[in-house]
Amino acid sequence: MTLLSLRDVRVTFPGRRGLVRAVDGVDLDVRAGEVVALVGESGCGKTTLIRSILGLEPIAGGAVTFDGERVGSGQRDLRALRRQVQMVFQDPTGALNPRHTIYEAVAEGVRIHAVASGRGEAEVVADALSRAGLRPPERFMPRYPHEVSGGQRQRVLIAGAIALSPRLLLADEPVASLDASIRGEILALMRSLVDETGLSIIAVTHDLGLAWNIADRIAVMYLGRIVELGAAEDVLGSPQHPYTRALLSVVPEHQHVEQQILVGETPDPSRIPSGCRFHPRCPLVASGEAARLGIEARCRGEDVALVEHTPVHLAACHAL
Repeated sequence: MTLLSLRDVRVTFPGRRGLVRAVDGVDLDVRAGEVVALVGESGCGKTTLIRSILGLEPIAGGAVTFDGERVGSGQRDLRALRRQVQMVFQDPTGALNPRHTIYEAVAEGVRIHAVASGRGEAEVVADALSRAGLRPPERFMPRYPHEVSGGQRQRVLIAGAIALSPRLLLADEPVASLDASIRGEILALMRSLVDETGLSIIAVTHDLGLAWNIADRIAVMYLGRIVELGAAEDVLGSPQHPYTRALLSVVPEHQHVEQQILVGETPDPSRIPSGCRFHPRCPLVASGEAARLGIEARCRGEDVALVEHTPVHLAACHAL
């Protein structure tokens, strides 16, 4: 069952050089009980996209549909959505109020959305802390964020989100600020929540290793658009877009992909190149392979949408 559907979602900002097309026509479906990893370099639009789902960034066009109902931009619609969709931020230190105890941090959303009816607030908070791996919860409730470790602070954020029994989590680089030894624990926790409750997750990351460990499907973003989409084993095992191959080629676990060095920096999103937006950095163009295949003129002059490599594995490349 499709839980979340994005169709032609666009987010723009005024910039010094013109209109910044931060998200530039994204289509994406997320099914119930599924983890989708949104992968790409910094500045590709990943975080902006998930913020737009919750109305934290206003969309300039397109549609967001949740559980079959189109989400409006009014406060009533967004409040109802935020009861079902919760955000887990990258930096737990910045996201948690240092003057609030852990109990207060988790209870805040419970109070705003009045979800403790039939159960006491303390019971809801204790249950959420326990499910997030902070046991016994009574030991953590009176503490302040600075009194616990970084990994435990991230668990507090997760507890605050799952206290509302949401159906979708939007996790923005959920383990980027954590030590390597703690990352696996947090990823395992998130995966267990999906498997036990049917929760869905969109996990934003630049780390393809994280995507491999947690995701059912992977969407690779470049310059505001999804350029490859498919099951994790397909995208990581048989990448079809040159950008995905370049990202994978520097991951030690994926040495089956020949190393490909990207040329230059990501273009300014207010000056998106004509043709395939990746062509100025594409190894196929730089090496002359695109010319040999007879597609270089198309790469430079024709835009390209996602096309099927297989019915469940899509990529936006003229070489397909």
